[in-house]
Amino acid sequence: MEAGAVVAGERGRGSRAPSEEVFEKYVASRPWLSSYDDGVPADVEVPEVPLYRLLLDSARAFPGRDAIIFYGRRVRYGELLEAAERFAEALRSRWGVGPGDVVALFLPNSPQFVIAMYGALLAGATVTPVNPLYTGFELARQLRKSGARVLVALDMFKAKVDDAVSNHGARLDGLVYTGVQDYLPRVKAVLYRLKAKPPRISFDGERVADFRTLLREHGRIAAPAKVEPREDVAVLMFTGGTTGEPKGTMLTHYNIVANVVQIDSWWKRGRKGEDVMVGVLPWFHIYGQTAVLHVGLYRAATIIAYARFELERILRDIEKYRPNIFHGVPTIYSKIVSLPNVSKYDLSSIEVCISGAGALPKAVAEKFEKLTGAKLREGYGLTEASPVTHINPIYRKYKIGSIGVPVPSTLAAIADPERPELLPPGEIGELVISGPQVMKGYIDEEANRKVFFDCCGRRWLRTGDMGYMDEEGFFYIVDRKKDVIKYKGYSVYPREVEEVLYMHPCIAEAAVIGVPDPRVGERVKAFVVPKPECKGRLTPEEVIEFAKKHLAPYKVPKMVEIRDELPKSAVGKILRRVLREEELRKLQARGASG
Repeated sequence: MEAGAVVAGERGRGSRAPSEEVFEKYVASRPWLSSYDDGVPADVEVPEVPLYRLLLDSARAFPGRDAIIFYGRRVRYGELLEAAERFAEALRSRWGVGPGDVVALFLPNSPQFVIAMYGALLAGATVTPVNPLYTGFELARQLRKSGARVLVALDMFKAKVDDAVSNHGARLDGLVYTGVQDYLPRVKAVLYRLKAKPPRISFDGERVADFRTLLREHGRIAAPAKVEPREDVAVLMFTGGTTGEPKGTMLTHYNIVANVVQIDSWWKRGRKGEDVMVGVLPWFHIYGQTAVLHVGLYRAATIIAYARFELERILRDIEKYRPNIFHGVPTIYSKIVSLPNVSKYDLSSIEVCISGAGALPKAVAEKFEKLTGAKLREGYGLTEASPVTHINPIYRKYKIGSIGVPVPSTLAAIADPERPELLPPGEIGELVISGPQVMKGYIDEEANRKVFFDCCGRRWLRTGDMGYMDEEGFFYIVDRKKDVIKYKGYSVYPREVEEVLYMHPCIAEAAVIGVPDPRVGERVKAFVVPKPECKGRLTPEEVIEFAKKHLAPYKVPKMVEIRDELPKSAVGKILRRVLREEELRKLQARGASG
């Protein structure tokens, strides 16, 4: 192992055990089960039902309970189901949508997103959610790759849709527009129209339709489409595309229902119809979609939905609606603890918070728990696993800095990044997963050959994340396989350096990348955002001196850039890829001028 791997301790490879021995001793025995909270099962029974059953069952059991609260507008479960069934009938009768067809959603979090998604599922179609930040070019690319026949879009995105159709070859049989104002309380709807000024749209009654008109003109679907849960694709997600174009990930009804049941078993919440969840994570992203939307509907929870991130509005709503479950990402928790007036908000209703989609800095976790009294636990997942595979125990032993332990009915291991071999505890390798939530596959068969391998009688998914497992079955992510920095033959893991930078009292956000240098391979560069009270005072030299006190010399950033903000994905994940691209462009410009 390369010298840089000592970050997790001295882990020699001199006496590597065969994969079968490692599997039986450290994986099949599931040492992590001893850390499970009381009542969490080792395995869950996954019902072989369509994903739309989540809404059907909750609406029948709790028709009068609030399903969605959207800027004060309350949509009850009975109302939500009726709208979804009417939309399903509209898709079926207007455009002949059924099994094998794809419906694309170009929407923010909203009641319309839920209605359109579950309506498409009830009609037997596959749903492909599109990032609302996409350009017309990117939208067209996903529409082409997914083969979507119908697009449901926000009226404010009309220019992007026109661009996708007119300039980038997107072809659609049906186009449905809706607006945020359609599900706002009356006064707020009027004010929104005056301020946002949604574009005028010509509805032709055939190809281009109005969302509300469709619901009004069509009755409820006679019967939901029959699907084969293990084979039929419910959701076609496109990964963020850290390198190259995004890949289409096929998640079956069974995959997602399995993950919903796995997550639900972790809560041990008891009766349904009692939880209130904060729905700030975007539903076009698999984390927010599964952990908040699908789990929320399965639990018959009330979901407070937000079309965009507005921190102080969210904090005010926590006081007002008293939610008990909060799913977020590290940047959200960092923003909360860094807010100067955060103590004026009553956040005491929150019981459990989960952080995913990126490494949770220890300093942020500790400050957040002290501030709120809530239990904040780091978890882990990826689009290809629907997404959750690991969570830290909530009520018993947990480990800050760890992604936790595998959820029920899931096996996880550390494998050689290049060979189909499993590694024993303590050795750094690639995290691999086997479980019912693992995708059917990519739409690109060649990509499947790169991420799946067979070993010890199981099919394993390579995650692309480097990490290790300790003797108790807790897993740790060292870094993305593609993000490891090579400096003078050493491996430097950005996450480790970032953890140290977050310890600095003036740093709110940090990202570390490698900048190519022919003399040393790559130089470590850090980008940091100072806390509000430290703006103008924090210097690169101060950051470097702080790092020298906590890191080996080869890990210390050689360059530090102070910024007002860092590039993030729509889910709030800091994008190191964008920073690397910026640095490469600078190097190319200097080379051209030289």
